[in-house]
Amino acid sequence: MQSTYRPDASRYEKMSYRRSGRSGLDLPAISLGLWQNFGATDVFETGRAVLRRAFDRGVTHFDLANNYGPPPGSAEENFGRVMAADFRAHRDELVISTKAGYDMWPGPYGSWGSRKYLTASLDQSLKRMGLEYVDIFYSHRVDPNTPLEETMGALDHAVRQGKALYVGISSYSPEMTRRASAILKDLGTPCLIHQPSYSMLNRWVEGGLLDTLEDLGIGCIAFSPLAQGLLTTKYLNGQPADARAAKGGSLRANFLSQENLDRVRALNEIAQRRGQTLAQMAIAWVLRDPRITSALIGARNVEQLDNSLDALQNTAFSPEELAEIDRFAVDGEINLWRNSSTAEAG
Repeated sequence: MQSTYRPDASRYEKMSYRRSGRSGLDLPAISLGLWQNFGATDVFETGRAVLRRAFDRGVTHFDLANNYGPPPGSAEENFGRVMAADFRAHRDELVISTKAGYDMWPGPYGSWGSRKYLTASLDQSLKRMGLEYVDIFYSHRVDPNTPLEETMGALDHAVRQGKALYVGISSYSPEMTRRASAILKDLGTPCLIHQPSYSMLNRWVEGGLLDTLEDLGIGCIAFSPLAQGLLTTKYLNGQPADARAAKGGSLRANFLSQENLDRVRALNEIAQRRGQTLAQMAIAWVLRDPRITSALIGARNVEQLDNSLDALQNTAFSPEELAEIDRFAVDGEINLWRNSSTAEAG
């Protein structure tokens, strides 16, 4: 697979960057995640075009996990192909992250948070992506049956091996975040960043997590700011046949309750008055809080990516707009990751 790709020379003029907590690392205000749309069942050249377009627009951070696909591992493999063909000369301009915590292979060592699993998983991820190291390696979820010291020790070990530059955690409660941060600090590998779900219909991070991260100097990258597509125009008139909710995936049909759809329609009217799409307003709203380092989006195609990135053209909200949004931006019972963010490690 040969490439004639040359990134846009003005790419860094098109993106704003934010410091991750009290670290030395800046991330783009919008980062691209490969949770959906980049697996072996997707069209490779479409995903490749999205990745190239993202970099052309100043997106320097690409977020993966061992289980992204489907099948698991295939998103990393496809990213590795693009890395080799298009991004190899620009490796030092990129922040690449991966995670481990969910099911990957049979047996007792293929999931959760043991040192055995995390170490093996990172080795596999590096091989799939053709990388010597990742910039950020995450514990993807809390393991209630493994001592937190072991899980954090495995992250520290990855840094000491030179296989990760920074480490992070995902979907940890405020209390567990404090414990994890203290362990990592004692080990000499500070926690760089936390990756929680956060959107206008899933505001759990406002119940103490953001305050905790600010206090500890840890960055925050918010995933699913569009509530897995719910905060777009796709569902304004009900459920289309090609929607993710119709396929039995992560956006469950029961999320499309009448109450949620009514809220989405009301929020869409506010977005229209702002001259934005609903998706753009949803991303801008997440970024309204300076404690948010980056909003982590997905994209099915280049057009969808461009629409989301254009959110940065209007990120200011008046107090009146925020008050009106608050009337409809209430919990919609869509947090798939609640079990992790309410769990305690062993």
